[in-house]
Amino acid sequence: MAKLQALLSDSAVNPFRLNSLSFLMSSSQSRIAIHPSARMSDLADLEVSQRGSCLVIGADSRIDSFVQIKPAGGFGDVVISDCCYLNSGCVLYSGNGITIGNDVLIAANCTLAPVNHAFCDRSRLSLDQGFEPSCGGIVIKNDVWIGANCVLLDGAVLRQGCVIGAGSLVRGELPSYSICCGTPAAPMGSLR
Repeated sequence: MAKLQALLSDSAVNPFRLNSLSFLMSSSQSRIAIHPSARMSDLADLEVSQRGSCLVIGADSRIDSFVQIKPAGGFGDVVISDCCYLNSGCVLYSGNGITIGNDVLIAANCTLAPVNHAFCDRSRLSLDQGFEPSCGGIVIKNDVWIGANCVLLDGAVLRQGCVIGAGSLVRGELPSYSICCGTPAAPMGSLR
């Protein structure tokens, strides 16, 4: 509970200023904070972390059916700010952390994976090699729209107002108000 309260009050971790501490919490889910006005489908799957990662869902955000938020691959927190929409079939791994700003739309079947498996040692099975060092997690600023079937990897930074075309792979920083698509995603235009 103390880590969650610190996360909510730390402006460096929570730059989008989730302004309400009147989150719904119970003792068994002290690492999950869901604002009372957020709407969660009964078919969404939010797993409680055994490693201490926190999950925060802000005011008026919507989590659709078959969204999975899984504490896997690291100790990072998942912060979903106010007025966000995660459409059906999205999967978010906590990994090295995910921070989603206000008014973000994420279309169906997107994967946010802020973690990279190690695999370069031929003498060991990939399964036994663990994870690479963090590239900074995933940061999505305010007013971003992510099209269906996109994959965001560790180190992805989507600046304010950018739009990501369906089926894109994001692995680095994309500029504010850009229209990006491809594998890897690259700016193709900008919003006026």
